[in-house]
Amino acid sequence: MGFQTPLYELAEYLKWTTSGHIQLPDFQRGYKWDDERIRQLLVTILRGHPLGVVMMLKTGNDQIRFKPRPLEGVSLPADTEPELLLLDGQQRLTSLTQALTGDGVVHTKDSRGILMDRRYYVHMATALLGEDRIDDAILSVPGDGVLRSNFGKDIDLDLSTPELERANGYFPVRLLFGGADIVTWLFACEDTDEASKFHAKVIQPCSTYNIPAIELDKTTSKAAVATVFEKVNTGGLPLNVFELLTATFAGDKKYFDTHGTDFRLNDDWHATQKGFAAHPVLAAVENTDFLQAVSLLATLKRAKGDISGRPPAVSARKEDLLKLSLDDYLEWVQPVRDAFAWTATFLADHHIFEAKFLPYPKQLVPLAAIKVVLGDDADLHGVRAKLAQWFWCGIIGELYGSTIETRFARDIEQVPDWACGAETTTPRTVADCTFAASRLLSLRTRNAAAYKGIYALVLSQGAKDWMYDKALDKVQYVALAVDIHHIFPSKWCLDHDIDPMERESIVNKTPLSAETNRAIGGVAPSAYLSKIEKKAGISPAQLDALVDTHLAHAAELRADNFKAFFNKRLEKLVALIEDATGKPVQNDIDEDNSSEVLQMFDPEDVAVVPDLEDLEV
Repeated sequence: MGFQTPLYELAEYLKWTTSGHIQLPDFQRGYKWDDERIRQLLVTILRGHPLGVVMMLKTGNDQIRFKPRPLEGVSLPADTEPELLLLDGQQRLTSLTQALTGDGVVHTKDSRGILMDRRYYVHMATALLGEDRIDDAILSVPGDGVLRSNFGKDIDLDLSTPELERANGYFPVRLLFGGADIVTWLFACEDTDEASKFHAKVIQPCSTYNIPAIELDKTTSKAAVATVFEKVNTGGLPLNVFELLTATFAGDKKYFDTHGTDFRLNDDWHATQKGFAAHPVLAAVENTDFLQAVSLLATLKRAKGDISGRPPAVSARKEDLLKLSLDDYLEWVQPVRDAFAWTATFLADHHIFEAKFLPYPKQLVPLAAIKVVLGDDADLHGVRAKLAQWFWCGIIGELYGSTIETRFARDIEQVPDWACGAETTTPRTVADCTFAASRLLSLRTRNAAAYKGIYALVLSQGAKDWMYDKALDKVQYVALAVDIHHIFPSKWCLDHDIDPMERESIVNKTPLSAETNRAIGGVAPSAYLSKIEKKAGISPAQLDALVDTHLAHAAELRADNFKAFFNKRLEKLVALIEDATGKPVQNDIDEDNSSEVLQMFDPEDVAVVPDLEDLEV
């Protein structure tokens, strides 16, 4: 096997992917990058930073005849033969090909996995402020070029035509390598001076952007290709920032001169974990999460202390973690330790007691940093209420799913002053939170953050166990082995042809003790309620009151009326969500369109797995 390591311009790659000169081998997985990851890729390009190596295999080997296919979004004649097969770099080149050619519409998905079309723009004035503002300059909008709010009712920004693009000062990245089309677009701008500067400082540097390649030659065997592909896709380990900082800190001369020994970051992390052991919910916190909280505080301090007029960015990105000094770490390590311990009490107050029901472990990063900034004020009634609103907006809005470092920075900059009442501008996380009632129908497993969040909200609003009449607080939660279970049992639902989407929806689930769940079994609610009354020695009225604490009406359960139960509990959950987030929930469900609403979401596995709740006891 032989190989070369040429350097090609991005414009050349785009020409090759759109012409079929580069295609994919048939064993490559599908395209799956989400919107924010694509946006960050464009940030990398416009900053002139390297995006890594691509690996390609020259075709023409008689021993290797992979069926080729074009990159997703590229249409080619059926008989187009490639010169190169892309082994590594599919996600990057597919994203760039869709975003930088044709109409610039990328077929992607959001952090929840919902499919959508996006188009990308560069705000010219912001981009001209310097490389450190490129992230802020690049905007993602829907495929039609119109940015809407208020559930699509209000238009915030319209970039649907070249005239509107120019009027609003947004350059479409689809023209970044557009040749003469670039000049045509810029020539029509009203501010010709800005257009000229943008061309010189942003567009021209991109025109020579290079991506290194590894090209495997025609003598490469099939076995070698399989081995290489396995290594580049699954065999390698991601860059470990913690390990790199461990080596950096250990070489700190000033620390050695003072203490006579090297600083061992790994040992210090073990000490941190030992302190976290008293809080099981913190088992989800990783060493890089801890470093991100330190970075937020260190960069925030630098930004506030800057008097240049162009303060450094507040950041928790990997490249900025690597800039942390040992002095930075030592300054913030104990406050951050204490703050994470405080987050465990904050979570407990909201009935999140264990890591498996923590909606977003990564949300603890900004929460801990915010606590350090607020100090003791974080426990004042009004401040705590605002923090709770921000916390639930992040969960219910499902905003911490992927590529979240930018949100971390905004949180630490915006939330403390807002929580204290010193700033009236609503934090971005609160403003970005939206929730539609139809989402309740698609929340069916604890893989979803909103599912875990609604489970905790039901607990926190006073749910009591039906068998023992005990509030499901931190102590009883553990003692009673509480978990989430069906209200109308799966077996009963199957026997009565209940829609599987509704059967497995969180609307039909609630936190109950293991003993209560065993008493329920798989029978009708009218039957198991009588069984619980007899076993617990309580009256129907007493049990009805306990059922009500779960936002369920006992009358519908006693009548085995699933539809009436489901509709009323859905309304109760909507009200609970609105109270927690302080935001209205979009009512997008009615009898005529409920099936269509369900199809908007990727189907989850709704097959019933036999468990204790379907067993008679």
